[in-house]
Amino acid sequence: MLRKLADRLGIVESYVDQSGGEVRHTSDLTRQRLLAAMGIDASTERRAARALRAHQQAARRRWIDPVRVVRQRRRSLARVTVRLPELHTETVHWTLRLRTEEGIESWWSGQMNGGSSRKEVLSLPVVPPLGYHELTVSFEGAGEHHTATQRLIVVPPQCTPPEARLHGRRGFGLTTNLYTVRSDTNWGAGDIGDMKAIAEWVGQHGGAFVGMNPLHALRNEGYDVSPYSPITRLFRNPLYLRVHDIPEFRYDAAVHDLVASPEFQQELSELRDAKMLDYARVMALRAPALESLHRTFLEREMSRNTPRAQAYVAYVKGEDPQLTGYATYMAIAEREGPDARLWSEDLRRADSAAVTDMRDQLAERVDYHRWLQFELDRQLGCAEADAVQAGLALGMYQDLAVGSAASGSDVWANPDLFLQGATVGAPPDMYSDEGQNWGLPAINPHVLRSTGYDYWVRLLRAGFRHTGALRIDHALGLFRMFWVPLGESAREGAYVRSFSEELFGILALESVRHNALVVGEDLGTVPPHVPAVLAKWGVLSSKVQVFERDFHTGRFRSANDYPRMALATVNTHDLPPLVGWAEARDIMLRSEVGDLADAGVAGAMRDSRKGDLDALISSLIEAGLLPYDAHQHLTSDALIAAVHAFIRRTPSALVGLSLDDLAHEAMPVNIPGVWQDRYPSWSRRMRDTLETIFALPRTAHSLGTEAEGRTATD
Repeated sequence: MLRKLADRLGIVESYVDQSGGEVRHTSDLTRQRLLAAMGIDASTERRAARALRAHQQAARRRWIDPVRVVRQRRRSLARVTVRLPELHTETVHWTLRLRTEEGIESWWSGQMNGGSSRKEVLSLPVVPPLGYHELTVSFEGAGEHHTATQRLIVVPPQCTPPEARLHGRRGFGLTTNLYTVRSDTNWGAGDIGDMKAIAEWVGQHGGAFVGMNPLHALRNEGYDVSPYSPITRLFRNPLYLRVHDIPEFRYDAAVHDLVASPEFQQELSELRDAKMLDYARVMALRAPALESLHRTFLEREMSRNTPRAQAYVAYVKGEDPQLTGYATYMAIAEREGPDARLWSEDLRRADSAAVTDMRDQLAERVDYHRWLQFELDRQLGCAEADAVQAGLALGMYQDLAVGSAASGSDVWANPDLFLQGATVGAPPDMYSDEGQNWGLPAINPHVLRSTGYDYWVRLLRAGFRHTGALRIDHALGLFRMFWVPLGESAREGAYVRSFSEELFGILALESVRHNALVVGEDLGTVPPHVPAVLAKWGVLSSKVQVFERDFHTGRFRSANDYPRMALATVNTHDLPPLVGWAEARDIMLRSEVGDLADAGVAGAMRDSRKGDLDALISSLIEAGLLPYDAHQHLTSDALIAAVHAFIRRTPSALVGLSLDDLAHEAMPVNIPGVWQDRYPSWSRRMRDTLETIFALPRTAHSLGTEAEGRTATD
């Protein structure tokens, strides 16, 4: 009964690990703990049987599925499957009511024989358009009335294809960890102004996009600085605001005096020169300026109901209630502490009366945090428009993280959606023999579905806003997510199935509506059917050059072997830049922090990396991109240019070149599986400023066009 129940709720019995040769089975204890995380007691066979019966009975009481996602061109779209209640009468009258996204309503009715509960198929005489609709079914008979509503989501066959934005060409772009960027104009961390400067340079060299790390809101202090562990994925990090570009800056004399003060300039100089990013210190520097600018906004704009004030009101209306919920969380966190799980009991649920009272008490701070998001949205919109104006076919390429922090506003506002007893991660793989436990609470796929995928829709709309392409981090989670019982090693985890067809359908709908491409990060332990599903939905896969090798021979794949529907890159945020990879910097760092305590293992990994580098050089020699004696005489300049020339020869629709590689950075921004108390992941800054990097002749050469003898965009 335990295993039947676990299977019915999507807990996968076994999986083949990344080696392709070992099957890992889910233990009964793991099944029991993951079911408990879902709120189901399966601690004995009798209890498991009872839970299974309850689940089956609940399904039989659903007169219509709570949600249905169907492609617009499918014939089945007009067929509606319902369950007739048990009504002891000769005739049952039924009614279908369709309310489209635009608010247009239509009704159809008929009758059928009564009797026992059973499934029936009704017909819609019209084909609903693309979008999110409401379909209600009602039954009347024997003096009873039953009704149920379905969210009917009609989706396109595929996501926006590359041809829609690139017009048959291939596009290259620069990818960057924006927070690491050093410039003469930012306030100690890379910001939207730097993003615009990068886009202008990329446009001058024929590029198509600028890609960046997730810009989701973070706590910006202590260890809570990973862009892949945000407090919310619905809103963005004020760290990236360009303060000088806020319109109120022109009128705020107090801010001008603050910025001109010797104390401010001294602090600013130290932050600009720092080797590591001190998030809390950067935010402390800008906080007084931002607060003053918000007061100026209220005095100059809101009090006069100016066009900017009207734009703010419209933004809040469009983003509420989630925006005010997030802003309330931020205001309460300033008073009660950063972790919502540690607040007083009456504040731990966002819908409590105590939270409503607190929102009223902290109204000014709530409005401040809403205004920050409004200004972030405005600046990102300007950056996207400027990038397109600079000639970038895609403009900005953004990133959607895989989860949200347990202590943050997403979890606080959606306590039934996020599980407290299970976190997500990855099974043992090339990054870690123990696997990875990311510490992010798992999302219950059954609750997500029962709520009409509202949270998923909002995530996608936030991600697609002001972007020409969206990367879905750990896209394998759309198929299945690796859950780890709370407090356990990832070795004790198991995969839990997602409703993948429905998730992909909604992804395609939002992609088409925003006219943006989708890239799925499909690295790691990949089930055999994944590539075909990605291709069916028009999602570009991720191809990382250092991983693209023949399993049997160890040879790197030729450029022609890369698929068209892909983003080709040299590395990822979980790998060191190319120079650091060649020097095995990541292996040395893992040894230094104690992640590789066995000297023999570390030595073997360094030897293996040397073999990887030799194989890479050989492949570049064979491709005519390096001279025959490159094994003996090779500079970093030549290696970077040759590697970039190689991936730009691939037929892949998109090619991402790392700004870190162009700048010859060596240190990684992240060591997977190593907590920040041992290595300061997400805090390493670039050594040189953007102005210096772009002025160096080797930077343009590192794009790979000279080594390849081709134009910048093919």
